[in-house]
Parts: sequence; structure tokens; C-alpha cells
Amino acid sequence: MAWRVTPTCSPRRLLAVALLLCFCAFAAPALAANVGTLQSRVDEAREQAGALASDLEAKQAEMAAAQQQAAVAAARERELSSLLAVGEQRSARLGAEVERSEGELRAQRARLRRSLTALSGRLVAIYKSELPDATELVLSSEGFDDLVTRADYLRMIEDSDTRLAARVKQVRDAVRFQLGVVEGLKARQDAYNSRLASARDQIGAVRAQAESEAAQLAAIRASRAATLAELQSNIGGWVEEIERAEAVSAREAQAEVGKWLGGPYSIPASIVMCESGGDYAAVNESSGAGGAYQILPSTWDLYGGEGAPQDASKQQQDEVAAQIWSDSGSGAWVCAG
Repeated sequence: MAWRVTPTCSPRRLLAVALLLCFCAFAAPALAANVGTLQSRVDEAREQAGALASDLEAKQAEMAAAQQQAAVAAARERELSSLLAVGEQRSARLGAEVERSEGELRAQRARLRRSLTALSGRLVAIYKSELPDATELVLSSEGFDDLVTRADYLRMIEDSDTRLAARVKQVRDAVRFQLGVVEGLKARQDAYNSRLASARDQIGAVRAQAESEAAQLAAIRASRAATLAELQSNIGGWVEEIERAEAVSAREAQAEVGKWLGGPYSIPASIVMCESGGDYAAVNESSGAGGAYQILPSTWDLYGGEGAPQDASKQQQDEVAAQIWSDSGSGAWVCAG
């Protein structure tokens, strides 16, 4: 009753409450089944979402590790490529040095051949000129000085040819040794370059594999994220359906009882059922409250009502009750608790 007056307990009110309870009893199983199905979907989806979220974290960690491995491998690949470029330049310089040394060796060999040919020619010429032996040289000399001069001359000729041939051989051997050294250096450099190239190729393969794994993990993660987003969207939709089902069910119960008793009302039907059972002509003999909303006469007059509340039309009672509800809410009725 409006303004906290003990409610009227009429048979019609009891009937209305009973009808409301009966409707809820019939509607409850269907509602519970529908809401239960949706809730089961929500619970299952939330479990799947939790598993997907954990899987996403794991895939994120794996992807980060693969990306880090790819970055380290790429850095090492660049370092090896730089070293290989330097090694190839050094190998090219050594190759040029080998070619130069080989050219010099060929020149020294040709020079040696010419020297040996000259020496051989000189020996042949001496042989043909019948160079006197020591006895003849002594006998034919015009004195000691002449003998010494002739002997020194012959020795100088012989020593000069011998030294020339020996010098050419020394130069040839030196060039040959230098060529061997340069060839050895180039061979070692080439072997080093080969190892660098092999290491670079291996680290390049590691980098490519890591990048491929990172790309695959990124694709899997994107797929998992899309699935998770879809699940979350479904969960939100199902929760809204549950809320709508529960709200619609409650409204349907009130509307059904209202149809039986001439509703709807301006305040919750449960309050009206408790106050008057929905009887617009109900009167509380002890307080004087009247109408479906059990409004006190003083309150009725305050809100512009004409005559007694129970004698007013349904429309007028609904309008006054709506104004009271707007100003005071459920606190104006005892049945609201």
C-alpha cells in the first residue's frame, strides 16, 4: 500500500499470487532448459578460451625465441660474409702475386738458359781454339809477368762464366722459393675462404629455418587469436541471451497475470498482487487505502486524484500510481519490502 500501510489480503489477491506462481512453475522448466543450454555453452567456451589463451602465450614465447634465433643467425651471417669478402680480396691479391712470381720465374729460367748457352758456347770456342795447357803457357810466356797475366786472364774468364751461371741459378731458386711461399699462402687463404663460405651457408640455413619457424608460429598465433576473439564474442552473445531470456521470462509472467487480472500496472505486478491482488475496487477497512495500488486518501488527494481511489477509473489509478512510483519508488508500498 502506498505510504507503508499494511496490505489488504483479499481472496482475489491470493488467487493472483497463486496464478503467478503457477505460471512461473510452468515457465521455469523451459526457461531453465534454455538458460542451462546457453550456460553450458558459455562454460565450455570459457574453458576453450582459457586453453587458447595459454596456447597463445606459449606460441608467443616460441615465436619470440625463433625470431631471436633468426636475428642472431642473421648477424653472424653478415659477419661471416664480411670476413669472406676480406678473405676473397686477400686471395685475389695473392693470386696476382702468384702470377707475377710465376712470370718472374719464367724470366729467370729463360735467363739461366741463355747464360748456360753462352757458357757452353764459350767452352766450345775455347776448345776449338786449343787453349794451351799449363806447360805450354809457361813455355810460351815472355817472362814471369806475362805468365801471371795470362794465367789470371784465363782464370777470370773461367770464374766469370761460372759466377754468372751460379748467380742466375740463385736468382731462379729464390724466385722459385718465393713462388712456393706465395702459392702456399694462397692455398691456405683459399681453404680459409672455403671454410668461411661453408660456415656462412650453414648459418644462413639456420637463419632461414628460424625465420620460417617464426612465420609459421606467427600464422598459428594469428589463427588462435582469431578463434579466441570469436569465442569471446560468442560468450558475450550467449551471456546477453541468458540475460534477455531471464528478463523476458519475468516480464512474460507479469504480463500473463496482468492479462488474467486486467493489467498491466504502473508498478511491478508483484507489488500490486501483494497489495490488492490486482483489484482496482479493493478497500483496506483499517487504513482506508483503496484501489489496485492501495493508495491512502490523503496521498490520492495530494496527487490530484478525484473522489476515493477505489472509485476512480483504472487509467486514473495507473496514472497516480505512476507518479508516486516516479517520486518515491518502491518505498511507498509496504509489499515492496
